[in-house]
Amino acid sequence: MRPRHPRRRGLGAVATSLVAVWAGQILSALPATAASAAPALTSAVTAAEDHAARAIADSLTDSAWRARVRTAALTSDEVDVTALAGQAAGGTLKSTLAEADRRIAAAKGLDAEAGPLLRLRLGDASMRAALAAGATPWVAAAIQDENATTLTAYDSRGRTHTLDARKAPAHPVYVVDIDGSKALAAGLDVLTEELARYGVRSAAPAARQTPTDRSRTLAATGGFWTTRITAVELSDDEEPWIKGDAEIYTLVTGFGQDGKVRVDPVDMPYLDNDGTVYRPNQILVNWSSYKYDLADAVMMEEDGSTNYHDLARAIATALLTIADQGTYIPLVSAVLDAIPDDWWTDDPDYVDSWYTLAQSDNGTRHGARGNGWMTAEPYYVREF
Repeated sequence: MRPRHPRRRGLGAVATSLVAVWAGQILSALPATAASAAPALTSAVTAAEDHAARAIADSLTDSAWRARVRTAALTSDEVDVTALAGQAAGGTLKSTLAEADRRIAAAKGLDAEAGPLLRLRLGDASMRAALAAGATPWVAAAIQDENATTLTAYDSRGRTHTLDARKAPAHPVYVVDIDGSKALAAGLDVLTEELARYGVRSAAPAARQTPTDRSRTLAATGGFWTTRITAVELSDDEEPWIKGDAEIYTLVTGFGQDGKVRVDPVDMPYLDNDGTVYRPNQILVNWSSYKYDLADAVMMEEDGSTNYHDLARAIATALLTIADQGTYIPLVSAVLDAIPDDWWTDDPDYVDSWYTLAQSDNGTRHGARGNGWMTAEPYYVREF
């Protein structure tokens, strides 16, 4: 649910000068670039959702099934429609939705353990009265492009309806989407594992002491310093009514204790809406993992079509060319430039970035793009 921003091009003078001559040797061990996979990925996810939407629309000719879906949609924000179909509908719909789930999981680089991802929800709260009164809803797949002006919905008689993407229709519409929270959580696990496989992680954190006597005393007792987010807000933006809550994550980057670039994905599942101040008390940076007292953070939104294997490959391809020169190097531009151009037409969205986060930061920091702010504080995590 973030605005689309043009990505920054180039690593900048400092980072560009640090591209190592040995990069080719490292990169030759990596799989081929993910850039060409993005269009096919977007098509696979969108096509699966659209196919599911058509099948659900056709199934609503069954009055008993239609009533069951209506009850579920009115009592829950999101309905596991694959599971619901397995309980009550005919075998055809169940198998169609199960196959769509498998296609979506495969396109996103997730295995079967992620579970069913398809969800059905009512498009807008203004539609509740008409749905409760018995109107047979149309069904549409969630759009990924926030700049889209129209979308297509299907009715139970096989007809299509072109709808305004910015103004919700009076007729109720079921939206077929994926469970973004579940997909993101599973995807970040894949991203973490793949980055480690490519070598974009630190070795096991070494014991670290801060300059003050108090810190040295605490370190001796066991524990580590972190940066904790006490409040965060993202800008408010007008978006299509058919899109659901945002799914936000942050890539924390810096140099690990072994001198290699590392990326630590941080899930932020509470950041659903723009214009809302959240107070999560969430740990963002574990400083025991980093060589320098500075790190960067790149906040992203997962809109549905991200393949996490490809994302890890793209990030590793870019970051493994940057060598530790004994000083802090900003890595934000490197992360953004790692993402293939084609992905920026859909996702992942670049939300904002924070440069030079330090262990001593205590106060409000605004993002470089002006799309968000966070209040951070040092926080010591003690061992039991």
